[in-house]
Amino acid sequence: MNIKEKMHNCQLYYPSGEEIMKEQTACLEKLYDFNATRPLEGEKRTKMLKEMFAEIGDDCYIEPPLHSNWGGHHVHFGKNVYANFNLTLVDDTHIYVGDYTMFGPNVIVATAGHPILPELRQQGYQYNAPVHIGKNCWIGAGVIIVPGVTIGDNVVVGAGSIVTKDLPDNVVAVGNPCKVLREVNEHDREYYFKNHKIDL
Repeated sequence: MNIKEKMHNCQLYYPSGEEIMKEQTACLEKLYDFNATRPLEGEKRTKMLKEMFAEIGDDCYIEPPLHSNWGGHHVHFGKNVYANFNLTLVDDTHIYVGDYTMFGPNVIVATAGHPILPELRQQGYQYNAPVHIGKNCWIGAGVIIVPGVTIGDNVVVGAGSIVTKDLPDNVVAVGNPCKVLREVNEHDREYYFKNHKIDL
């Protein structure tokens, strides 16, 4: 198994080889240029994201600065995905995000991990596990999603939560570690925030 295969198969590998570093640095150069764009350069940003990401659907918006180990090279966004300031995508392997999902500011989605055994960490080994986030999710400000997690469709993850385990569809989940608080229910069809009624 070569190093690229190990990167995407949750195998231990050494991430600082010359070939890997050269490819990764080229991706980071593109990310640097994206983060240097001006607020009025929306069309330029859209074009750049299509070159940077593995996949990105129509009408996605990412507010710079964006932080990413591989500049989005292993990131797959559906359509109408929105990300506020300081989205961090540790995309050493694949990150999948469904249509209409929103990220609050300072969200971290991590795919890379390091062994518990100190001797292996000292040698610089790491492993990667993909993250899947479903459609129409709202990932609140400051959420951290760790490697290997799958989040279902229509999920709300409360601000500051740390998601260490999979979450099913149609739930509100909060906390550290993040746990399901409740299902999305009829109350949510009437109220959008506390005692504020939906009047549309």
